[in-house]
This record gives sequence, structure tokens and C-alpha cells, in this order.
Amino acid sequence: MPRTPQDPSIRMNEILDVADYLFFTKGYDATTINDITKKMGVAQGMLYYYFKSKEEILEKMLDRHADSLMNEIKTIIDLNSSPTEKISLTLSNVLRKATYKDGLLLNLLYDNQNLNLKVQLFRQLELTLSPWLLKIIEDGLSRQVFHTKHAPTTVSYILVILEFLSEALYQKTTADILAFRLQMAESLVEKALDCKDNTIHILL
Repeated sequence: MPRTPQDPSIRMNEILDVADYLFFTKGYDATTINDITKKMGVAQGMLYYYFKSKEEILEKMLDRHADSLMNEIKTIIDLNSSPTEKISLTLSNVLRKATYKDGLLLNLLYDNQNLNLKVQLFRQLELTLSPWLLKIIEDGLSRQVFHTKHAPTTVSYILVILEFLSEALYQKTTADILAFRLQMAESLVEKALDCKDNTIHILL
């Protein structure tokens, strides 16, 4: 009796799960294709059927994390919460994803050899996150919680603040300096949204 072909996405996710584990435990540079296939107990030819290189595995792994983040943000949008709470939750979730496995994603993105992926991922994040932030801001404007004069510019400004915080997390700044930067970021987001003080709270 012929075998039922396996859904390719199942095998691809198995490969990504193992690669994720090895990139964290051994480091991206130290991990080889052979390490991944050996851990899985499969031939290298099987892996190359799904991915052309270790770099492509990394790229797809980052895409998967980005997709997971977007699903979380869609859930936040549907919450029966205030616009300020939704902004706070969205920013907090983005930064929590960035600190996944003690900053594994940030370490990979800020590696000099992967800077093109960093640019690509941040651009992708900007394109996918911007409409959701805009939706929250427009809801806040309609409720007169926010009073910003130009919502798209506010979105761009918030994304710059997120990148600033991501770099601070990558640099593993001390707890007191990180707390100061988070407090400053909250204040800047409030000013950008033109909302009440102490209504935006970014939690890690």
C-alpha cells in the first residue's frame, strides 16, 4: 500500500524547530547542516529538498516568528480594551518576541553577516505592523483618546522607537538603564499619540 505523502509544511516546521534549538544552544555560525540532519536522524538530501542552505533556514525561521507575532497582534486588536492598552500590548509583544531565548533573534539579526536579513525583517515588520498600529490609532482618534494630527507619521515614529529599544535589548544594557529607556519610550509614544501621560506601559 503506497504511503500517504506528508504535508511539506509539517516537515519544514520540524526542520525549523531543530534549527531553532541548535542556533540557540550552539550558535548560528557553529551550527552546520550536518548538525541539523544528525539531530533529526535524516539524510542531508531530505533537508536540501526543502531548503537550499542554512541561510534560507534562518530566513524562514525569522518569517515564522514574524507570522506568530502578527497572529498575536491580531488577537490584541480584537480585545475589548482601550486604544492605549492595545498600543501598550502591541509594543510589549514585539519586544518580547525580540528577546526570545535570551535574545537569540536579536543576536542573529545584528550579526554582521546577517545585516541584510535584519533590514529585510525590519522592513517586513514595518509593512505588516503599520496597518494594525494605524487601526488602533484611528480607533483612539475616534474615541478622542488620541489627538495626533497625522496618524501615519505617528506610526512611523513609533516604529523608530521600537527599533531603538530593540537595539538596547541586543546590547543587553543594565536593568536600570533599560528601565530608563523604556520610561522615555513610553513618554515619547504618548507625545506622538498626543494622549494623557502615564497611559502607555511597555512591559518585558
